[in-house]
Amino acid sequence: MIYYKNGSTENNLSHNDLQEGLFEAFKKMGVKQKVLAVPPDYTRFQSRAGELTKLAWDYYEDKLTDILPALGTHTPMTDEQITHMFGNTPRNLFREHDWRNDVVTLGEVPSDFVKTVSEGAVDFPWPAQVNKLLLEGNYDLILSIGQVVPHEVVGMANHNKNILVGTGGVEGINKSHFVGAAYGMEKMMGHADTPVRRIFNYASEHYLKDLPIVYVLTVVGVNKEGKLQTYGLFVGDSLDVFDLAAKLSLQVNFQMLGEPLDKVVVWLDPTEFKSTWLGNKSVYRTRMAIADGGELIVLAPALKEFGEDKEIDRLIRKYGYFGTPRTLKSVDENEELRTNLSAAAHLIHGSSEGRFNITYCPGNKPENLTKEEIESVGFNWGDIDEMMQRYPVGQLKEGYNTMPNGEKIFYISNPALGLWAYKERFELLK
Repeated sequence: MIYYKNGSTENNLSHNDLQEGLFEAFKKMGVKQKVLAVPPDYTRFQSRAGELTKLAWDYYEDKLTDILPALGTHTPMTDEQITHMFGNTPRNLFREHDWRNDVVTLGEVPSDFVKTVSEGAVDFPWPAQVNKLLLEGNYDLILSIGQVVPHEVVGMANHNKNILVGTGGVEGINKSHFVGAAYGMEKMMGHADTPVRRIFNYASEHYLKDLPIVYVLTVVGVNKEGKLQTYGLFVGDSLDVFDLAAKLSLQVNFQMLGEPLDKVVVWLDPTEFKSTWLGNKSVYRTRMAIADGGELIVLAPALKEFGEDKEIDRLIRKYGYFGTPRTLKSVDENEELRTNLSAAAHLIHGSSEGRFNITYCPGNKPENLTKEEIESVGFNWGDIDEMMQRYPVGQLKEGYNTMPNGEKIFYISNPALGLWAYKERFELLK
């Protein structure tokens, strides 16, 4: 059922708009006695999920007993991040998801189904895993809150991904990432119906059906003035609510270009991007737009690590971003990668496959990744001070820019909020 829908390419939803829509949906649901909120973590700050979670607490008050940020493999939120994202929502409500220890397996998606939907790319069963709190909390409402936006693993982010990956376990996260990588991320990004989404939908129909999950989905993008704009809010418990949000997201988050780009400059906000695990969205979301032999320059002043998880960080340092054939060979030859397939998938996703150059420019503080570390994993290194002088982000506009020396670049202020492709390549990959 869809409890509320308000989506348009002309919308610019305010805080009051979100409150009115959310409260209208809550009234339609009827009285609830115990509520769990599952918002994204700080890496999805721009989703407005923090606002919506705070509004849910304002509405339900002491009936909202727990907030479980959908960390997936990410680092637990700091108190400072919680304050920035969720305001004065009581701190004693927040729980930490431990993807290695806090999960239960509800059932398996059969291997023959996985093989069929992935067109033979993989052949293994997929476990539907969630944080045990979802089962043991005896909730009569679980609010899964988040943003629908193009995504490298599943095609379009959120809906049941927020539950099955955001609160999922080691095996489920590893295998879902690997399905997407083996099938081909460029064939999936910007598509709502993908092999990984079909696997999640199977799990929802068979193993999540008894959980009282209602999805609260936003569509947020960067407008032509370079400012965040909220285009949609959708609330419901069915797949239909995701489909509505995904269709709107494609209109506002996906930019189809007439020709390939020779040089793309991406800014990684230091409050959000501290690892290549997240920062490689600059690679994922632009790869279908960059010309053969082109260059991606990533301005990453807060970059201090490769993986947020210590084991994944170690694996990235060891195996690097050297393309699909080398990574798959490493998977075949090394058990540590076979048991960490999300890391292997990430190594594939983060490589340009030799088609274009990737230059990372970390900050120059002691905690930042060094030139040697950047180059050891297969990226080029750039001096951030020099690059910031050449490409002053405060003066650049979203999209095409011509620099004083005549150089033409394409600038992106937040790669997490969009997807870019040139028409010929996108059509070729269908």
